[in-house]
Amino acid sequence: SRRHKLYREELNLTSLAVPLPLRPEASWLQFHLGISRDGLYPRSSPLVNRLLRDMQEFPTVSADYSQDEKALLGACDCSQIVKPSGVHLKLVLRFQDFGKAMFKPMRQKREEETPEDFFYFVDFQRHNAEIAAFHLDRILDFRRVPPTVGRLINVTKEILEVTKNEVLQSVFFVSPASNVCFFAKCPYMCKTEYAVCGNPHLLEGSLSAFLPSLNLAPRLSIPNPWIRSYSFDGKEEWEVNPLYCNTVREIYPYSNGNRLLNIVDMAIFDFLIGNMDRHHYEMFTKFGDDGFLLHLDNARGFGRHSHDETSILAPLSQCCIIKRTTLLRLQLLAEPEYRLSDVMRESLLQDPLAPILTEPHLLALDRRLQLILRAVRRCIDTYGEATVVANDTAQPQAPVSDRVKLDT
Repeated sequence: SRRHKLYREELNLTSLAVPLPLRPEASWLQFHLGISRDGLYPRSSPLVNRLLRDMQEFPTVSADYSQDEKALLGACDCSQIVKPSGVHLKLVLRFQDFGKAMFKPMRQKREEETPEDFFYFVDFQRHNAEIAAFHLDRILDFRRVPPTVGRLINVTKEILEVTKNEVLQSVFFVSPASNVCFFAKCPYMCKTEYAVCGNPHLLEGSLSAFLPSLNLAPRLSIPNPWIRSYSFDGKEEWEVNPLYCNTVREIYPYSNGNRLLNIVDMAIFDFLIGNMDRHHYEMFTKFGDDGFLLHLDNARGFGRHSHDETSILAPLSQCCIIKRTTLLRLQLLAEPEYRLSDVMRESLLQDPLAPILTEPHLLALDRRLQLILRAVRRCIDTYGEATVVANDTAQPQAPVSDRVKLDT
């Protein structure tokens, strides 16, 4: 810590520039104001691309651990987090316009597959999976993943030299290969063995736009009814009981409304990316029980392109329900002229770190899409289309009062 203090004094890093005034037209603020009952952003919003560009280009003015990691260390107001995790290294970067983004560094090369013997709860977090998940979510027209972009970060200038957190400063070191590295302080996989290193200073990572403060837009974290067992043995009820959905349907809020249909949407999304780690989901409390589910923390997706984990589809195969809008979008993306892998490939080329996914991962999307449609067809053959396909194509326009209100 003393070395870092002297280092900062030598470079005159203690004198911060005069902060810029808050601009009402700032992209992150406009993003927050655009959140509605229908999703995190409007379907054809040019704002998203501006926000992605700002996160990719704006200089950082501070860096710190995320609130959930501070909660695990007993160093924050835990009322300001939805749920603590802190298993993997992630940082909060602030920009000159008061915007914030969650930075997840590169832990695994794109061509590497998750080893077969890895349990899902000890898998790596992949920055490119966060980026790809955002693009897929937008293609599916869910709009439930915060805008995410790739960026090359200079860990010395854009993290070490701008952080005021002495704990974060203390975990930086220079490796034997003369690369600048750092690791996290947390209860689990946060030791020097799990450090991330620049080359020698530059490090790839994903930046995900922060959602509004919980003070302004409260959120709930709710256990997923199809949560997996986070132990090396034992199974959850849904894994051994094919009629498990009948039990779920009897429990509020899954007994009526759109919540169960939104769970099925989330399962379809997770199956396409191969994410087995959806133990909780979050919702904005303002939109009530039928509000959309946030698809956060997708870094454990796109780990194995050679394996399709069909158990992720349990909500669909056991409940045999799906939104008509979701089914129509999936059927469109199965057509040769709108093939999902082609649309994803073109979309991902817009990211500064392209290519984001390897070709086998893109082709796996087409294969998994066919498995989803096959599961829907089995349900329709068994129960009939009227029972399986829920008509959500004629929803009323959300009133203005349903929009997230922020006091700037």
